[in-house]
Amino acid sequence: MTTLKEFLGKQFIDVIQWNEPEDGILVYRYPMRDMEIQNGGQLTVRESQLAAFVNEGKIADIFGPGLHTLNTRNLPLLTDLKNWDKEFESPFKSDVYFFSTRQQIDQKWGTATPITIRDKEFGAVRLRGYGIYSYRIADPRAFFTQISGTRGEYYVHDLEGQLREAIVARMTEIFAASEISFLDMTANQAALGDKILEKMKPAFAAFGLELTQFAVENISLPAELEKMLDQRIGMGMVGDLGRYTQFAAAESMPLAAANPSGAAGMGMGLGAGAAVAQVMATAVKTTPAPAGTAVAGAAAPDLRFCMDCGNRMPANARFCSRCGMPQ
Repeated sequence: MTTLKEFLGKQFIDVIQWNEPEDGILVYRYPMRDMEIQNGGQLTVRESQLAAFVNEGKIADIFGPGLHTLNTRNLPLLTDLKNWDKEFESPFKSDVYFFSTRQQIDQKWGTATPITIRDKEFGAVRLRGYGIYSYRIADPRAFFTQISGTRGEYYVHDLEGQLREAIVARMTEIFAASEISFLDMTANQAALGDKILEKMKPAFAAFGLELTQFAVENISLPAELEKMLDQRIGMGMVGDLGRYTQFAAAESMPLAAANPSGAAGMGMGLGAGAAVAQVMATAVKTTPAPAGTAVAGAAAPDLRFCMDCGNRMPANARFCSRCGMPQ
């Protein structure tokens, strides 16, 4: 039973409000130690906030922006929890939590390790990606029960790891079910970001959050796979291995000419000259002669090599006869 001295020693709160002192605070518990809320007290909730009354760890009434007078008429759930059968006339004890509903912008996401997906053009590939996203608290009840709990303060950085893992896990599912090729992903990153945004919204909603923006800034392959892709693209652009070899040999000639003096330069020059001579001789044998020109010996057919398995095939073939890959 409360004594008169204990009652007089208590502090009664007439006005409850919170000004965010810094960025990055998602939840703040109003200090209530040894204090009780005065019946008819005022609760001020600003435009970028929501406020919730919690009784014995259970969330009750939630208030949006505005000025609220605290009594049983606008605290129906808390009244029910406390089993008040009539309007209370004395101060009462309850925890008040403020939730910041401002957008938390410029949040970073990225894949710590490559995501393995099956690409319709290249087969199994490993992708890396990074970008930014924004979110805000939309459902304080869900956020309180699922994430923040009864902690006195909860910050954006407390949530970063959880959201990043959720994003990467969901992206793996999205890519696995998608028929978009890697090349199409890199060419349409804005559309890819919009697609991931829609797919990710339910995962954020389960935490009481609204995902408002999701941007893909980069999708790439690991360095070793990028090198292989560059080689494949180069071969595709050249089209014919013989012409590519001639081009590579011609490109090596300036290297030899750059250092004409010394044993190293002489060796390079001799090596490059021998390589060019061999390539030119091979080119004469493999390149078909112009119409009406006599060539000693039978002219070799116009051939090319498969970009995947190296099989020799006619230059105008659209598919490899050995592996079936398009050329």
